[in-house]
Amino acid sequence: MTSTLFETVTPDAHVYLDRLATTDLGRSYKARMLDELEIRPGQTVLDLGCGPGTDLGSLAEAVTATGRAIGVDHDQAAVDAARERTAEQHTVTVQLGDIHDLPLSDGIADRARTDRVLQHVADPAKALHEIRRVLRPAGRIVMGEPDWGTLTVDHPDSDLSRAYTRYVTDKVIRNARIGMQLPRLAAEAGFTVPTVIPVTPVFRDVHAADKILGLERTTQRALAAGYLTEDAARSWLEHLVSGPFLATVTFYIVVAES
Repeated sequence: MTSTLFETVTPDAHVYLDRLATTDLGRSYKARMLDELEIRPGQTVLDLGCGPGTDLGSLAEAVTATGRAIGVDHDQAAVDAARERTAEQHTVTVQLGDIHDLPLSDGIADRARTDRVLQHVADPAKALHEIRRVLRPAGRIVMGEPDWGTLTVDHPDSDLSRAYTRYVTDKVIRNARIGMQLPRLAAEAGFTVPTVIPVTPVFRDVHAADKILGLERTTQRALAAGYLTEDAARSWLEHLVSGPFLATVTFYIVVAES
């Protein structure tokens, strides 16, 4: 039930983040998020959940030598990697911290971003209140999150497609519908939400999709969890390899202002 077409080993998280950033999809949505931040020279911008610092360089370039780019991540290994990557960029600092309780003063930042972070946190509403605390009046945050309930992978048996997506939303992603929910949650945290931008990539190449979605790894976990039978999992993967492939999922870019 395996194919050399699929990745069977989960990639290192830092490798995955860097790899996604180099895809056409990653470059496109990240550029749109940067545009929506409307960063001006001299501002202070936060990258919350910065990971290994994949995006800190572009933020540092936007604020110029007169501004500050601050990365925050809860994982020490990510903080260490981001610090090493940005060691020559003197406007960049990276701190260890929890997005629910940021190690930052009130009103410290003009801009902030989160990129596929809130889908994983314990309490998105609390995180949004904390982000609002550290933003200055008229500050702006741009958030990018998928809505995994929109994940559609074509298969002749639509029940298998639904079972696969149901497993992802039930078991794989903590806040699987956060993309759709984010405008409401931001408003409830006291933000105004002037802009919501849906981005729906269409994957036609199964290999490219697997690099992002982990198709076989997720299928094996869905089988173990009882969402798919052995026969269903085999049928599912065989068609993904041999048949015309199409998959989509909607990613939301949400702009909020304090």
